Order: sequence, then structure tokens, then C-alpha cells
Amino acid sequence: MEITPDKILEEIQRAKKGAQSAYSFLLNTYWNEVYGYLLKRTKNEYDAEDITIQTFSRAFSKIDTYNEDFKFNTWLITIAKNIHIDVLRKRKASMRSYFAERDEEKVRTVLDDNLSPEDALIKKQNLAQLLKYIKQLKPHYQQMINLRYFQEMSYQEMAEYIDEPMSNVKVKLLRARRLLSDVIQKVDR
Repeated sequence: MEITPDKILEEIQRAKKGAQSAYSFLLNTYWNEVYGYLLKRTKNEYDAEDITIQTFSRAFSKIDTYNEDFKFNTWLITIAKNIHIDVLRKRKASMRSYFAERDEEKVRTVLDDNLSPEDALIKKQNLAQLLKYIKQLKPHYQQMINLRYFQEMSYQEMAEYIDEPMSNVKVKLLRARRLLSDVIQKVDR
């Protein structure tokens, strides 16, 4: 199906009424554009992805303020630009903590291919293949899947656990599910 301006407007209207499928549609439609824009600005995949998540989180929480006289992608890019500026200001205020965070992030992004005791139990329960797919995701997406589906946390519990707003949790989980689906489809082809 072709994505027309009328279809976009229809999905925005549905999102304003709280339709989760409309949020998914908008996220899937505009993710690459916003992420690509931020990747050019940040020159860092992690930062671009993090700011993209924040962009959609903020846009979805403020969707009622969107003025339909303007293009939706322009509105998203403006939000992304403003969030990026805020991030740069915070980093300039504390360059020392910036480098500490980057070093910590490098440590966190090291993938562990060894099965944990929990992973071994899951494997015994015939979920080994799914676990392999999940392990192909970036660590923060693995965490989102783990918290929601293996630890069965609510969105609120997840938000408290990772110390982020619930809207960020919802966007990250939505993105994690989409990426997991893409991984599974690639293997099944």
C-alpha cells in the first residue's frame, strides 16, 4: 500500500485518539528519516538512535499539539533538532561526565555470547531459537524484551527500572519488537 498524505493524516488523527497501531505506523514510516537525519548530525549510531527514540517519545506525548498545516516529518525533524541541541548543551556543561558515559557505554555494548543460567533454562524450554534472535539485537533492546516478556514487568515498572519516562519505554519496546521481527524474517527467508 502506498503511503499518501491522506493516509498519514488519517494515522495522525488515530494517534491523537490513542490508537497504538497508529503510533506503530508513524514510527515505522518516519524512523529511517529521523534516524538518518540524526546520524548525519551526531556521526554516532548510539546517539542517533537514542535521540530518535526521544524524538518519537516526545512527539507521541505531544501529538495533540501537532499542527496539520505543516508536514509531519518537518515537525519530527524540528523536535529531533531541538533534542540534539539540548543533548549538546548538557554535554558541554559536563565534558568529564560525557567521556565517562561513553566509556561506560563501550563496556555495556560488549556482547556476551555465553549463556547465562537463565538462558540455559530458556533453552531447555524450547525457546533457544528465539533467544538467539534476541541476542542479535543491541543490548538495550535485549533488555527491553527481557524486562517485558521474560520478567513480565509493566511499562511503569520498566520505566522505574531503567529510570526513563514511560513514553521512552514504549517507543524502545516498540522498536525492539520491530527489530526482532526483522531478524526473524531475515533468517526465515
